[in-house]
Amino acid sequence: MPTDIASFKIAIIGAGPAGLMAAQVLSNAGYAPMVFDAKPSAGRKFLQAGRGGLNLTHSEDFSIFSRRYFEAQTFLKPALENFTPTDIRLWAEELGFETFVGSSGKVYPLDKKAAPLLRTWLQQLKAKNTTFKMKHHWLGFSKDIWQFQTPNGEESYSFNAVILALGGASWPHLGSTGSWTKILENKGLHIAPLKPANMGFTITWSTLFKEKFSGTPLKNVALSFTDAKGNYHSKLGELLVSAYGVEGSLIYTHSKLLREKVEQESFTTIYLDLFPHRSESKLEQQLSLPRGKKSLSAFWKRLGLSGIKASLLREILGTEALKDSALVAKTLKKFPLVLESYRPIEDAISTAGGLKFNNLNENLMLKNFPMVFCVGEMLDWEAPTGGYLLTAVMGQGKQAAEGLIKVLQSKGKR
Repeated sequence: MPTDIASFKIAIIGAGPAGLMAAQVLSNAGYAPMVFDAKPSAGRKFLQAGRGGLNLTHSEDFSIFSRRYFEAQTFLKPALENFTPTDIRLWAEELGFETFVGSSGKVYPLDKKAAPLLRTWLQQLKAKNTTFKMKHHWLGFSKDIWQFQTPNGEESYSFNAVILALGGASWPHLGSTGSWTKILENKGLHIAPLKPANMGFTITWSTLFKEKFSGTPLKNVALSFTDAKGNYHSKLGELLVSAYGVEGSLIYTHSKLLREKVEQESFTTIYLDLFPHRSESKLEQQLSLPRGKKSLSAFWKRLGLSGIKASLLREILGTEALKDSALVAKTLKKFPLVLESYRPIEDAISTAGGLKFNNLNENLMLKNFPMVFCVGEMLDWEAPTGGYLLTAVMGQGKQAAEGLIKVLQSKGKR
């Protein structure tokens, strides 16, 4: 190995947030990493995720925050403790982007935009000797030779160390195709099947309802269900009716548990409380008032029952049943939604499954392939939306880069 650290050949394959954070740590330490990506530009999924407002992290207490990673929280603990929600806010501010906490506890840059932050980040990396090799699609490796398909044909490189940040398989048009799974499986590594996470679910709506309300949010409702282990869950929030079914934050928060229930039973039923701040008895009392010459729709509207909520009732109750005050009140408080299937991984926000943690040591280095590290969404973990995904992938990028430096230092190469 070379003795001048700037001449160490370190590759980072994948130009998403995990790979870019690894590059930042290495370049700050004096190394000159090369970042490879199959796409023409870096951070494409980062930009897509920020289209509705770049949610960097979450402000809730760290003890709660760390539990959002389900079974993987133990494995992710080093990354999360080394790059906390406070750290990601400081990171953004060091790039010149002040942050704020929204009403839901989510943390955003002041302008909520992803592009200016990414542009500044990339400029800083390039100024510190990080180079970028775009349109380089990784084909695999054999011993010390790493192959890429490029616009000039197949090219081979040799590196002293490699950090793989290859992403999952959601939104594949942005670069994460999951094709790496076959390469690593052929190397004898253990990989959990890739599945959609933070995705919508299919419901068969009537044509009329679908045409009228597709894209309409259902706000201030409470979702409840029983998971595959028999545990009851209930949460207040909002979801979005889509042409194919339902999506949105209230669905994404529970997508893992709902996916598991669908896999267990082929479908599952969840329930919505459409009036969570009104009791069933109060609703029944109001619905039982004389309506005189008013139409049922006009009478309901006076009670705050109109639009999408009224139309939902008509989806499952017949004409006579809609006149039954007790039945309508009961349905409004426990409206059933049959989730027939979950959406395909291509439509999902993120990916579950991936390279299992038992392939890696405490530095996220492959046990069977020294000096090869793996980070980010390609690993076997998942989390809901709300800043948890971005914080964890960047934390892993930092963990692997610092682990790489530690290994080199232990060999007296620093």
